Amino acid sequence: MTRLSKEWVQYNQVSLYAVAVLLAVGVGLERPSAGTTLEALINPVLAVLLYVTFLEIPFVRIRQAFRNRQFMLAALGMNFLAVPVVVFGLTRFLPREPAILVGVFMVLLTPCIDYVITFTELADGDAEQITAATPALMLVQLLLLPLYLWLFMGQQVAEFIEAGPFLEAFVVIIALPLTLAWGTELWAGRSRRGEQFQQAMGWLPVPMMGATLFVVIASQLPRVRDSIDQIAAVVPVYVAFLLIMPVLGRAVAGFLGMERGTSRALVFTSVTRNSLVMLPLALALPSGYALAPAVVVTQTLVELSGMVVLTRVVPEWLVPDESAGASGLTTR
Repeated sequence: MTRLSKEWVQYNQVSLYAVAVLLAVGVGLERPSAGTTLEALINPVLAVLLYVTFLEIPFVRIRQAFRNRQFMLAALGMNFLAVPVVVFGLTRFLPREPAILVGVFMVLLTPCIDYVITFTELADGDAEQITAATPALMLVQLLLLPLYLWLFMGQQVAEFIEAGPFLEAFVVIIALPLTLAWGTELWAGRSRRGEQFQQAMGWLPVPMMGATLFVVIASQLPRVRDSIDQIAAVVPVYVAFLLIMPVLGRAVAGFLGMERGTSRALVFTSVTRNSLVMLPLALALPSGYALAPAVVVTQTLVELSGMVVLTRVVPEWLVPDESAGASGLTTR
């Protein structure tokens, strides 16, 4: 019998995530009434996931990451210059239905601020760079999303975007877990009990990612299923985005001569989107945009499935260890 260990859990994480996804699909289809209860768990589960993820990153390295001006500028440039161009091009293939378009724009124009850290860490990327960039990404998307919606769709949609859900998500999902992780790290440095607690938390990143996949998919699948005939057109756009942005992010990282871990971080911040924060905003839109939440949720389902693949593809093929020297990238 295989002895359960932290190393075994980490080695078999993709299989564990696949099981979580399959269970979520089963619950979402067979018990749609559970969706409301599970939806209320999304932010708490994400907060715990980010807490145990932050614990894996020494805070001295996060402080050092703030000094990497090249990565910060590259992340901002990819997310707020390159991504809008790609999104505008991809949406030319969508029906001119305002509710569909606003959902796609809301989710694809906003970079992820939560589980991107976890996926970067799983791909052995420089997760502290992502963590350091999170406040800037959050602030800039809060400022620019109304502008992009105004440019792409008109003023009437931009006026519906409010700051409240952004700020709430930042406090609950980012600031609170980061503060608790910092406090735990201080406790671990001064107390044997604190050190043991931090080591015990080291078991949780993979199980918490599985729990996040389960809660998000199981809670939102009924919403997507009810509108699948109308929103099917957005799936190819989301898949195309998942294919284009990692390659583009890798190209920019290579052009800038970024090291391996930083290159992987740039790839993941370029492709992961802020769907979980955008969902409350989409739900708050007027009745004429009732289809927008299902469009946002569809991106969540496509992206989470894609991320499980990218955590293997990025380190093994897109930014592999063995090709670092040949491609002009150095090791992390």
